[in-house]
Amino acid sequence: MNINTLSAVYFIGAGGIGMSALVRYFLSKGKKVGGYDRTPSELTEKLIKEGADIHYEENTALIASDFLNPDTTLVIYTPAIPATHQELVYFKEHGFEIQKRAQVLGMLTQTEKGLCVAGTHGKTTTSTMAAHLLHQSHIGCNAFLGGISKNYGTNLLLSEKSEFVVIEADEFDRSFHWLTPYATVITATDSDHLDIYGTHEAYLESFRKYTSLIRPDGYLILKKGLELVPDVQQGVTIYTYSTTEGDFHAENIRIENGEIYFDYVSPLGNITNIQLGVPVYVNIENGIAAMALAQIGGATAEEIRNAMASFGGVDRRFDFKLKNERIVLLSDYAHHPAEIKQSVTSIRTLYPNRKITAVFQPHLYTRTRDFYQEFADSLSLLDEVILLDIYPAREAPIPGVTSELIYNSLRPDMQKCICKKEELIELLKNKPIDVLITLGAGDIDNYVPQIYDILKDR
Repeated sequence: MNINTLSAVYFIGAGGIGMSALVRYFLSKGKKVGGYDRTPSELTEKLIKEGADIHYEENTALIASDFLNPDTTLVIYTPAIPATHQELVYFKEHGFEIQKRAQVLGMLTQTEKGLCVAGTHGKTTTSTMAAHLLHQSHIGCNAFLGGISKNYGTNLLLSEKSEFVVIEADEFDRSFHWLTPYATVITATDSDHLDIYGTHEAYLESFRKYTSLIRPDGYLILKKGLELVPDVQQGVTIYTYSTTEGDFHAENIRIENGEIYFDYVSPLGNITNIQLGVPVYVNIENGIAAMALAQIGGATAEEIRNAMASFGGVDRRFDFKLKNERIVLLSDYAHHPAEIKQSVTSIRTLYPNRKITAVFQPHLYTRTRDFYQEFADSLSLLDEVILLDIYPAREAPIPGVTSELIYNSLRPDMQKCICKKEELIELLKNKPIDVLITLGAGDIDNYVPQIYDILKDR
């Protein structure tokens, strides 16, 4: 189906962070946009204000008449939606064009130059950084991001003039196999989504297949030291990167008065005295990958230096909510053991002599079952852990899989407890807090404003 001949687009799972960027994209193109999501959220309410017709009950009678013509309506769904979903079944039975979100993004990478960021973690920050660098340059870009950029208050950037589109390449459900990248970063290949892949070997194979999809005139920017053996087409240029080694890396790293500076070394031209807008150590590595994409896109050294300093970060990615001499509150989306370890290590670097407490909400029964020991090892780097029940997302419960699996494997001498999320605020009211971080990809973030309220006046 040609995007230009569409008059209506219907989303099943409209409120997901990746789906909502497409909702905004089609609204910007003047299409009728509607859809379903399971629960209201701040994001769905914003989409409704922007013009989308969204409802929260799985009911075909609520599908507006604008979306009932199969000749002019495209249906887009998220893989998290079950095949038995009533509305999805209705559209299948009535001959509608139905595509996954990744398929639609894949179409865009065939008509524009896709600058994609793949990997187990670091995707959202790196792609949002790359989009900011290009958006602030004379090149510009379109961007479909997996988080809300703090610079722009949205997960979608549009440009009338740019041939580049920045995309977060998600390996869940092998979604990134629909893409045809012009240039891609691969940040990490730690096992994840074993409910989809089964084994670490199958997970690595999926990334190998992804590298084969890069355009023959394109670029692969690979984190140095990954297990992955790429399989690129003839003509693809392969680079490596990391914090201190590889074709792209940092030298002369300085941490001064809570700020981070470094010199960027690149085969496409070195840039001295980079300042990180979000001064977290892991952002050196994210920034190196983002700057590599920006250089490939044609941004100048001066444009890159200025934009790196002005990068405001991403909602829920090492996101400071409260920071004073008495109390620090952060929110972080980390939901994989390697991400949690990275997050905790970054906090320790900033606050080496303070007590660090985390509220962690595990995300998915399968991920908890597969990695409970690794979660416990990462969380044991903290001083105190408050564990919430598992956020199920798309999954049904698995017998015997609860937060207790993690709890029982935590360091024996640390402070720890399990708490229902409804009891969290009451628990925190009387608890001494120094540095507190909320971790997880579920709905833990909904509680952050209440946590802020009880901590801000202490």
